[in-house]
Amino acid sequence: MNFTGKTAISTGAASGMGLLFAENFTALGGNVVLCDVNETILKEKVAAINAKGNGKAVGMVCDVRDYAQVCRVRDETVAAFGSIDVVANFAGGSAVRIQQVDRAECPEFPDVPIEVFDWGLDVNLKGPFYFAHAVLKQMREQKSGLILNIGSITGKEGNDYGLDYPTAKAGLMFGLTRSIAQFGAPHGIRCVCISPGPVLTRAAMAKMKTLLGRAADPQEIIDLCLFVASEKGQFINGENIMIDGGRNAMNRGEV
Repeated sequence: MNFTGKTAISTGAASGMGLLFAENFTALGGNVVLCDVNETILKEKVAAINAKGNGKAVGMVCDVRDYAQVCRVRDETVAAFGSIDVVANFAGGSAVRIQQVDRAECPEFPDVPIEVFDWGLDVNLKGPFYFAHAVLKQMREQKSGLILNIGSITGKEGNDYGLDYPTAKAGLMFGLTRSIAQFGAPHGIRCVCISPGPVLTRAAMAKMKTLLGRAADPQEIIDLCLFVASEKGQFINGENIMIDGGRNAMNRGEV
């Protein structure tokens, strides 16, 4: 796979799979705009990528909940590179975990402050929605592009405590991905959702059961993302692809 002359935007890119996608995309010759709210770490990661001398990386501070910031990323990306070929929506996470909700103080879903769930819904669902709305203007003009959403097995399984996360991920996996694909097809634009099961971005993920008896290495998820974005994956559109080691195929009593 070769991404020379192609430009991607990766959100949540100061760490985790958003960063790994950016590192891989540039290693294969592409240019990447890394977006994150953590400016200090973002600068460090961008410098490290550029030191390798392959594709070019640029860092842009962006809170995906702020549509004006999203539009600024779009405009500055086009100004820097001339096109936007891929938007990879990695920014996200379970609000109750990231906001460090104390389960002793908030034992059940209704006890969690609604502001926590506002954050989760905004980052996990509105963020990708905002990026799609902003960037599709550019992709429609250039008559090409890919919106790559990141779902989760949780979007199929649900969760009785952190309800924002499965709600948002299910919205990405089905409603948003299919709708963008329907809009984009006449303009040469695709939309695909990649939905992982447990991934070893956190040690706790190793405890989740799969038919293969393990969690995924993050690179396995990124390899699929790169394939979909490459010339080899051009016939994939409007689909939610599970990459979960068979967890979704397990007997529900075994999960």
